[in-house]
Amino acid sequence: MNPLQKWFVSLALTAVAVVISYLWLDRPVSFLAHAELRHFLIFDHLTRFPEPFAGLAMLALVALGLRGLTGRPLTRIQSVGLLCALSLLVVEAIKRPLKFAFGRTWPETWVGNNPSLIRDNVYGFFPFHGGQGWAAFPSGHTAAVSAVIAVLWICYPRYRWLYALATAAVAIGLIGANYHFIGDVIAGGFVGVTVGWIAVALWEAGVHHPDRPSGRR
Repeated sequence: MNPLQKWFVSLALTAVAVVISYLWLDRPVSFLAHAELRHFLIFDHLTRFPEPFAGLAMLALVALGLRGLTGRPLTRIQSVGLLCALSLLVVEAIKRPLKFAFGRTWPETWVGNNPSLIRDNVYGFFPFHGGQGWAAFPSGHTAAVSAVIAVLWICYPRYRWLYALATAAVAIGLIGANYHFIGDVIAGGFVGVTVGWIAVALWEAGVHHPDRPSGRR
């Protein structure tokens, strides 16, 4: 199975997982989180992990861009850092159109008196509705961390256990704090992994340099 076929299989499995979550898991887990979990601050703290990523990505892009102007090739670790930064910025650019297209409401009422499952019993997708109250799907936090993790997963496979823990921590935090439904997190993970995976694939296809980022030894 080639990478494109693997991607389509992953897309199909993600769609199935989101549907299962929407029909049978999202609501009961959200009510449980509201009643029993969201008051524990540890869940909120876990969601903060990806927040500095956008600023760090901009700094990395500027620093590596200035280095590129010197005419010196990037080292392997610098190339990986560049791919992480670019993947994150791409995720930031595409998550808003995706949220607008799907128009899913949130588990709780957080901003602008938004309708929610807990307060208003509003639950579902309202495509192209627009507004902050209809922007839960996919999870931007999960997409951000997954984009970076996908690059590192391919380029430095030795530490995959650590990447899995970091991703799981963010996902658990988002669900435990009732910031997102399970389906939002699943979809955000798929979006982030797709972006990171494509970034590395394009780099390896277009840059023939001994220091290019690669998980292969």
